[in-house]
Amino acid sequence: MSQELSPQYEPKSVEDRWIPAWLESGINAPAKTSTNPDDNYCIVIPPPNVTGSLHMGHALNNTIQDILCRYQRMRGKNVLWVVGTDHAGIATQNVVEKQLAAEGKKRDDLGRAAFIERVWKWKAESGGTIINQLKRLGSSCDFDGERFTMDEGLSAAVKKVFVKLHEQGLIYRGKRLINWCPRCQSALSDLEVEHETKKGSLWHIKYPLSGKTDEYLIVATTRPETLFGDVAVAVHPEDERYKNLIGKMVELPLTSRQIPIIADTFVDKDFGSGVVKITPAHDFNDFAAGERHKLERINIFTPDAKLNEETGTYAGLDRFKARDKVLIDLEALTLLDKTDEHQNNIGHCYRCKTVVEPYLSNQWFVSTKPLAAKAMDAVRSGKTRFVPEHWNKTYFQWMENIQDWCISRQIWWGHQIPAWYCGAEKECPIIVSETPPTKCPACSGTKLTQDQDVLDTWFSSGLWPFSTLGWPEQTERLKAFYPTSALVTAFDIIFFWVARMMMFGCHLMDEVPFKDVYIHALVRDPTGAKMSKSKGNVVDPLIMMHKYGTDAFRFTLAFLASQGRDIKLDEQRIETSKFFCNKIWNATRFGQMMAGEFRKPGYDPLKASTPVNRWILEKLAECSRTVPQKIESYEFNVAAQNLYRFFWNQFCDWYIELIKPIFKDGTAEEKTETANTFFYVLDAAMRLLHPFMPFITEEIWQIVQGKETPKAREDFLMSQDYPINLSFGTHSVDAARVDTLIEVISAVRSIRQDTGLKVSVALKVILNAPEAERLAITSLESSLKAMAKVDALSFTDKDPTEAAALAIAGKTSVFVPLAGLIDVSAEQQRLDKKRDKLSKAIEGLQTRLGDEKFTANAPEELLAETRTLLASQQSELALIERGLKLLFGKIN
Repeated sequence: MSQELSPQYEPKSVEDRWIPAWLESGINAPAKTSTNPDDNYCIVIPPPNVTGSLHMGHALNNTIQDILCRYQRMRGKNVLWVVGTDHAGIATQNVVEKQLAAEGKKRDDLGRAAFIERVWKWKAESGGTIINQLKRLGSSCDFDGERFTMDEGLSAAVKKVFVKLHEQGLIYRGKRLINWCPRCQSALSDLEVEHETKKGSLWHIKYPLSGKTDEYLIVATTRPETLFGDVAVAVHPEDERYKNLIGKMVELPLTSRQIPIIADTFVDKDFGSGVVKITPAHDFNDFAAGERHKLERINIFTPDAKLNEETGTYAGLDRFKARDKVLIDLEALTLLDKTDEHQNNIGHCYRCKTVVEPYLSNQWFVSTKPLAAKAMDAVRSGKTRFVPEHWNKTYFQWMENIQDWCISRQIWWGHQIPAWYCGAEKECPIIVSETPPTKCPACSGTKLTQDQDVLDTWFSSGLWPFSTLGWPEQTERLKAFYPTSALVTAFDIIFFWVARMMMFGCHLMDEVPFKDVYIHALVRDPTGAKMSKSKGNVVDPLIMMHKYGTDAFRFTLAFLASQGRDIKLDEQRIETSKFFCNKIWNATRFGQMMAGEFRKPGYDPLKASTPVNRWILEKLAECSRTVPQKIESYEFNVAAQNLYRFFWNQFCDWYIELIKPIFKDGTAEEKTETANTFFYVLDAAMRLLHPFMPFITEEIWQIVQGKETPKAREDFLMSQDYPINLSFGTHSVDAARVDTLIEVISAVRSIRQDTGLKVSVALKVILNAPEAERLAITSLESSLKAMAKVDALSFTDKDPTEAAALAIAGKTSVFVPLAGLIDVSAEQQRLDKKRDKLSKAIEGLQTRLGDEKFTANAPEELLAETRTLLASQQSELALIERGLKLLFGKIN
């Protein structure tokens, strides 16, 4: 060992050393190209927006991806982790427009070309921030192969897909009702509209029957300002109140028009008056009704949500000011019947939060139902699986009810739609082409204008799993790594991104884009509240990494990443992980100082003979079986918890304490075997921990190996074998003996702590143990006495009659006589208090499990945990009852 560890672990200096070393070595790139799918493993990163910086969602997502990639490399796989960023059309354009606004300018002042140039400049200066932050997180992405959704290769892929789907009739242009943001001046897909329930009003308006002076229908509406676009009123065909009026006309208030009364089953007889206005150009339900009844569509809004010339004197008013004026005018004409309170579901733009307007517009659409059918079949057949499995239901619910996807956006930043219009006077068809046409194929005209709209950001990111691998070219990477192995993402973009990648992959590649989709939870604050700037509860991952070290931060996220449960992130938990890093560091320093000089080559763990060495090897074997299994089943929290328990509890708390006497008084052979065992286990532990804590493990492994600064990929820890299913033959026999010893020591320490007995007080201990346990304890009696501060040990076949404290160690009852050591009445009070608290807790759990509503609706995992907790507390209560009797010598 050529280098000693510093007295304290300093995360920043270690991280600063290994980040450039990894990047310069090329270890993150695939080691080779293989056509055997079993040799390869690929993940594509959910591309973060170029507007962004690392937040908690990114930190969790990329920590999980890095665990998988580092683990698979150590398993010998040829790993590609594709990294890149998304141009994020509306979001990025908004950022640059705000910059212009600060200069007193608008995008129109620059013009399209200059504005786009300005956005590219901003992207070059600031858009790559998150990539550098991913490097700081330790992400082992192939940074040399970084992609961008508007780079040359992906732009070519986008054009090819658009043209191909258009040729197949799956992309079309039509005038339909879409979601429109008056602020962004662009169409939005259904998924880009955030709905919020707000307290509002339901106005009841009188629509006079034509030719009648005192008869009218009461129409209930939440949007009186849109009445200028009404083309009918509708009733349910089976509503007895209105059957005789179907087919007749009503006068449209505030206008000179008359509109028909129609019947349609979509009308809810019990809502309001049972009569609704039909405004096909400004309501999605009304649009569908208008299609069924072949009704006219009257648009009454300008693109910035002001009333247009169709509304007469109301033209030019903002929609909400127009609402106020309409209500005033209706009331003046005694046409406003009444106003009720009503909870309205209001749609807002996901970017600028402006209230979205249903708007009639010419847009480009993808016909999604044929694509969705293939994507659903892929999940049903098991080609792609969701983890946890319950996300299947969410995926199917949305896919089965999918609507055509509006893919055109009225902004400048993005992939401009590859469609051209002929400027000739006669009607010529739209020209859709991957390359700019020189003339119109219909009339040979040369006055061609490209469509000004750009594609929805999710169109290009939907191609991400194969476009980043070189498609449409049949590259070696595409052949080797498609379909990708796994996708790690959050549930909130299942519809935005996952579903679209599934549709495009299954249709265009005739193969699923990924085999597994792991859906991770949200990172919330310690109380479970969602993090937001307005609440002031946002935790900055960069600050946490700087304060506690990246390994501590990563390990915390993994430790808490339970399937199906949101993470409640407490800074104290990150601090605990920092202590774990220090524990790892100090354990290594112990080995350097105590065991380093006795270490010799040629160690064979199968030949270890000392019970404590056999024990730690067997615990290592157990860890090497559990951790890989849990990583591969995406149970990262269970894997991390097993690693923590093995290294901190078994290796540090017990093994190191048990071997200290060997280095003090053992034979030369015992010291050599123990030193070699220590470093063998430490080496394996660094390998096991490496995917979770890459920095400290690389540092320790290199120092313990006595290596100089590595250059070649094979010299790094990530290129070493991951310990899988280690086996050490008959070591389990001696390991079981040490387990018994530890259980008894722990029981004695528990009694000492519960009763307040000082550590300095030597205890008399009586054990009621089966024969096998007696033999184990007797063979290790010296260790028991030293570590539990016991001066007298005896065995019995029955419980003692003298006052004693009781604890259970596996199959062994551990008694510590208390006469002359403590106030027995005070101990009785302590046990009484604990018994009462447990009794109440048990009663609460029994009530909960007896609640049919709870047992019917609670997740199976929660039910199992509750039943396990109840059984545990019942066992503890029985032990306390027994202890109370024993305290006064009443057990016979």
